[in-house]
Amino acid sequence: MVQRPPSAAVLVLHGGRETGTEPPPPGLLNLPGTRMLPFVRALERAARTAGTGAGPASASASASSAGPASATGAGSGLLVRQVRYGHRGWNGDRADPFHDAVAALDALREEAGDELPVVLLGHSMGARAALRAAGHPLVRGVVGLAPWCPPGDPVTQLADRDVVLVHSNRDRLTSPQASQSLTARARRAGARTCMITVRGGDHAMIRRAPAWHRVTTALVLGLLGSGSLPAPVGAALALPATAEATEGTLDLDLDLGAGAGPAGRSPTAVPPRR
Repeated sequence: MVQRPPSAAVLVLHGGRETGTEPPPPGLLNLPGTRMLPFVRALERAARTAGTGAGPASASASASSAGPASATGAGSGLLVRQVRYGHRGWNGDRADPFHDAVAALDALREEAGDELPVVLLGHSMGARAALRAAGHPLVRGVVGLAPWCPPGDPVTQLADRDVVLVHSNRDRLTSPQASQSLTARARRAGARTCMITVRGGDHAMIRRAPAWHRVTTALVLGLLGSGSLPAPVGAALALPATAEATEGTLDLDLDLGAGAGPAGRSPTAVPPRR
């Protein structure tokens, strides 16, 4: 069967350290990268269920060399790809993972063209890199998990992008308050933003892992137009620039019910975003 170009792509950026110029260890020894594999697999399963063929996840795809995309069925597929960092840390003004993310986006643009919609999915340091790289022409949105959001980081590059940050209220490594603040700053800069609080979660996304996987998958596919975005998220993204940070903050259990267990309720969906 002749392979067709992907119809959309997700670039996955794992966490790291504040400083560290050595390269991450290879394969499964790279624990921050391994932590993102369940999210990659959940996205691939959901894409197949929705009728969108998912390309192979590549834990070793380099930032400068994109792996192959594949498609199934009549339509072109969703490409899910991880970015390999050259260095383990952010490293101050060097912002190494940001440059790796931009290089991966440039390679994807050369491979698949200028019209490919991309969502950046990042965890912790990877979410910081995703937010910083969101000004790239391919990027339609960012989903940041337990993001590292220093107060001085820029937000103007997020204009006209969809940004959803998901953060545990018990995170002790990165600040949920800083995530909430960033959503308000980015909204004033022209972004469409939302924050989702995971009660009882943790930074590593081990506690309540199925809930993290489900809500992340729904957000990514919804922002790409391959699935339905939960209605409360769509309403938060539509808030005016003057909205307070608390107005765009949702509770996973009370507002979405995604993976909330018996206490949750089924979310109402809105049509896929284009």
